[in-house]
Amino acid sequence: MTDHDGNSERQPVRGRAAGGRAGRFRLRGWGGVAGMAAACALVASLALPALSSVPAGGPLASAPAGRERGAVREAEDCTDPEASLRPSTAGGPNIDAIRQRGKLIVGIDQNSYRWGYRDPVGGGLEGFDIDLARAIAADILGSPDAVIFRAIPTNQRIPALETGRVDIVVRTMTITCDRIEQVAFSTAYFRAGQQVLAPKSSPVTGYDASLEGLRVCSAEGSTAYEALERNSFGAVFQDEHDGQPQDEDLLTVPNALDCLVRLQLGLVDAIVTDNALAAGQAAQDPAVELKGDGPFTTEYYGVATELGKDDLVRRVNHVLEEYRKGPWMEAYRTWLEADLPGVTGPPQPIYRAG
Repeated sequence: MTDHDGNSERQPVRGRAAGGRAGRFRLRGWGGVAGMAAACALVASLALPALSSVPAGGPLASAPAGRERGAVREAEDCTDPEASLRPSTAGGPNIDAIRQRGKLIVGIDQNSYRWGYRDPVGGGLEGFDIDLARAIAADILGSPDAVIFRAIPTNQRIPALETGRVDIVVRTMTITCDRIEQVAFSTAYFRAGQQVLAPKSSPVTGYDASLEGLRVCSAEGSTAYEALERNSFGAVFQDEHDGQPQDEDLLTVPNALDCLVRLQLGLVDAIVTDNALAAGQAAQDPAVELKGDGPFTTEYYGVATELGKDDLVRRVNHVLEEYRKGPWMEAYRTWLEADLPGVTGPPQPIYRAG
């Protein structure tokens, strides 16, 4: 069951270009397979409603040294933001409320190819995150269909939890030190990292000085935007630059796929986003590619809930314990392997002491 509320995403706006080298290698036309893929991406981004390559040197989801299975660590001074509560099958007030309602309400994306997106033929929601959300619903309510999906933009993931519009968010949401002060996370279920996506003909070589003067798109409220705030390498990435207003939602957008549309239209020159999402975008449009040797960050996706819903966090962690034993790799092979090969398994959980 799918429930949508809010407004459709805004259409791209053609505005004046930023200075520097911007615009020298815009995509002027779409042809063949690339054109078809680009057109599909454009239709998906503009029509769907919403609320309001493997790194070099190893598989994407390999656990770093010291991440033993079930390792227990304190998250003091946010040294381990991925540390979560121990799994449990026990009930609690939030589990009881979901069962009384008979539906699990999940905030998801419907624009991220292979993660959470609409099947263009059947119209149903599909993807890696969708499979995980259904597994959580099946464990709590006994059926993978006992779920209400609510499509939410990147910048509305936390507000949707804080206002109670959703029970959980399963939407490629990176666990960070700042976010664990606002929402509660499960253990990590996927390892990713930020990377640059640009046209194959682009002189951009990665997240480096080759971005200077170029217009770079990112999703508002994303870790990609935060990375650009820390070091943009001279790129123009904000809708206001040098005190002059830019077109609204041109460089910072509600959803990552909006950036691909802007890149295809020549409104921006590059994108910074999770490489896991960028791989899906590259699969949609063969005219673009991931730049650089691999991700320049290491990030972990978690299932988010409202702070204080410990019983729900523990139950999700129980689901993830079982999911890692087989269904995770099955979902990976179904949705991600073709565009993101080489992943050997999920990241292993870290639990808090006590």
